[in-house]
Amino acid sequence: MHSVDVAIIGTGSVGIAVAYYLVRDHGVRRVALVDPLPPMSLTSAQSGENYRNWWPHRVMTAFTDHSIDLMEQLDEASGGRVNMTRGGYALVTRREQPQDLIDALHLGYADSPGQIRLRYLENGYVEPRRMPWQGSPSGVDVLLDRALIRRTFPAFAEDIATVIHIRRAGSISAQQMGSLMLEAIREAGGTLIRGEVKSITGRTPFTLEIATPDSASTSILHADRIVNAAGPGLQDIATMLDEDLQVECVFQQKIAFTDTLQAVARHQPFAIDLDGQTLPWTEEDRALLASDPATRRLTEPMKGGIHCRPDGPVEGNWIKLGWAYNETPSDPHQPAPIDTQFPDSLIRAASRLQPKLAAYIGRLPRAMRHYGGFYTQTAENWPLIGPMATPGAFVAGALSGYGSMGACASGSLCAAWVVDQPVPAFARGLAPARRQDTALMAELAGLAKGTL
Repeated sequence: MHSVDVAIIGTGSVGIAVAYYLVRDHGVRRVALVDPLPPMSLTSAQSGENYRNWWPHRVMTAFTDHSIDLMEQLDEASGGRVNMTRGGYALVTRREQPQDLIDALHLGYADSPGQIRLRYLENGYVEPRRMPWQGSPSGVDVLLDRALIRRTFPAFAEDIATVIHIRRAGSISAQQMGSLMLEAIREAGGTLIRGEVKSITGRTPFTLEIATPDSASTSILHADRIVNAAGPGLQDIATMLDEDLQVECVFQQKIAFTDTLQAVARHQPFAIDLDGQTLPWTEEDRALLASDPATRRLTEPMKGGIHCRPDGPVEGNWIKLGWAYNETPSDPHQPAPIDTQFPDSLIRAASRLQPKLAAYIGRLPRAMRHYGGFYTQTAENWPLIGPMATPGAFVAGALSGYGSMGACASGSLCAAWVVDQPVPAFARGLAPARRQDTALMAELAGLAKGTL
């Protein structure tokens, strides 16, 4: 039995960041991180390790801009240990003059005018290459000239008509960032407790009953305040406090392998094919897939969002690909619903944007890594960061697919909430209390439906 000022439940990238900013910025020393698993070993271990500062809403753009600022500070202070590079995001479509996408850019950068540059000709456009973040371009270049697109992205299919190149975007090492933070937490006297929270009783202080990983024994931890950063277990912890955070978990998958055929240029940005897909199958395969309810959807029109990027150093040869087409919630307490058909479906879809990848259809390398994670999300796909309804309880989570890029801002903002310090104006839109803001929720519903 012992006591701490703050108990943080969850040792993913977000929970670690909350502890880090509590000790670094606010001098809170008696901090405990509680998790039955080793740090950064669940969803955080499956991170795409990408970041970008554009979202189709100024609040989320401000949030990720803040997070990137903090990551840059960490990278610089550590002598580059975060491995932060800047190559950008390339959002790609076959549509000419996609005004809705350009309007969405203006929504996201509403607080930063002059960031969007329409490129019909080269006009000073800096071609993509992975570079240090210091001094790299910012804003967005919208490439609307097919000749410029072909010259800049020769590996892309010839029917690509528009490329939206987000410049303040790139990659990091999420594991390195977590390790840096854990070092600082330990040096400040923070504690890591390996165990599962079984119950939370009392209020300020809270009493946490914690079972050892093998459930052989339990211990008691008293905490003046608690932070729910439990990732896929976010609602489990909320239930112990008789609260409903209105989140669900959706399992998403990725693959990574050595690109021995050099189908993806090593300086290519993180590329996302925005257009819907109809996968290419032989008539025999199509009939077989259509006959099974579990695979029938693979023969029907599917959503876009296939993404691909070079992984590791420029001189390496690994690539990562993903496609978050699954929209069915899963129980994170059950075994991961890995789909053995996913790698083949993904490589077929990705080859529509990058035709050279078609050479891997049916011939993916044996050393390919197929993995996935439970993404915890709200209906509006915004995070939950701030006070819960229970006094003394806070939440930092629901960063579905953007945990690495949002971890620093989540940690910094949640730490400020915990110690009752001021937060930026945009942070109030990320707190659970936003659901009482009818105007904001109506606006987000409009965005989700594509009406804004």
